[in-house]
Amino acid sequence: MSLSLSDRLTGCLLGTAVGDALGLPYEGLSRGRGQRLLGLPNRYRLLGPYGFVSDDTEHACMTAQALIASGGIPARFADDLAWRLRWWLLALPAGIGLATLRAIIKLWLGFSADRAGVFSAGNGPGMRAAILGAAVVERDQLQELIHYSTYLTHTDPKAEQGAWVIALATRLACEQDVVSPQQFLKEVETSLDETAQELLTLIYQAVRSVEKKETTPAFAQSLGLEKGVSGYMFHTVPVVIHAWLSYPHNYEQAVQALIVCGGDTDSTAAMAGGIIGAAVGKAGIPKKYLEKLVEWPRTVDWMQRLAEQLAEARVQQCPLRPVSLPFWGVWIRNLGFMLIVLGHGLRRLAPPW
Repeated sequence: MSLSLSDRLTGCLLGTAVGDALGLPYEGLSRGRGQRLLGLPNRYRLLGPYGFVSDDTEHACMTAQALIASGGIPARFADDLAWRLRWWLLALPAGIGLATLRAIIKLWLGFSADRAGVFSAGNGPGMRAAILGAAVVERDQLQELIHYSTYLTHTDPKAEQGAWVIALATRLACEQDVVSPQQFLKEVETSLDETAQELLTLIYQAVRSVEKKETTPAFAQSLGLEKGVSGYMFHTVPVVIHAWLSYPHNYEQAVQALIVCGGDTDSTAAMAGGIIGAAVGKAGIPKKYLEKLVEWPRTVDWMQRLAEQLAEARVQQCPLRPVSLPFWGVWIRNLGFMLIVLGHGLRRLAPPW
């Protein structure tokens, strides 16, 4: 499949957004309760048939903006992303991880981008990894950007290792029509050092499971995640990689398989959606999902313009002024979104259990 850089970046951002929106209603629910309460994840279920995104998509878009504004220079990228995170918090996002919240508060207190992170291996850096993997060709530059992106909020080496694996998967999905499980395993082995042995073992288990044609929910259960995939990077990443290697060009099946696992469903579906979206482009994401994604002001068209501008910036290898969003618009949207989330939370208090 021959896609332009613009197509791949568009697919990555929209794939992240659709996976995020499909998984969001199931977040925090066990595999069984999610299906009993909401049914199969074959449509949006947060507010009727309409989809809304969470912090996973917002972080991917901010990462794209920072990459455009910095021209890919790692230190400038980190500084720009740090300011975007500061203002993002002031817009009152409905969902934010504790480690990310603490890091942003430190940023507002005057800590620099390289000193604000807290010791955590949560999923935040993984939210920002796929778009970097799709946009940055040079491996050394990609590794440095992943380091800066991760360390800005999370300083546990496990967080950076997990984010790197997501970025590497996206990079390979963009470069090759077919990535075999063994080839991916070899790439991971050669790109991580001996301190990443725990993650290497998990990726090896994922590869063996894919080769045995086990389902993604069955693999998650084999890792002891029968109640859902947590927001810990070493739980999330192997399950996401399993879904991608199982369905490398079938966006819908991969995302649905992850949501069925339960747990941190918006993040797992968003990460896999970004990887596979970069491989298949916008055309490979079912149109029914794009049409019902009613985000504003971060619309589907806006995300496509952002992806196109990122492609232009990467080709020119120079900083540009990224497309922006009106702060007042984001703030109003977030207040409305918060009410929707609260209503959904109240619904969870009722049966079926």
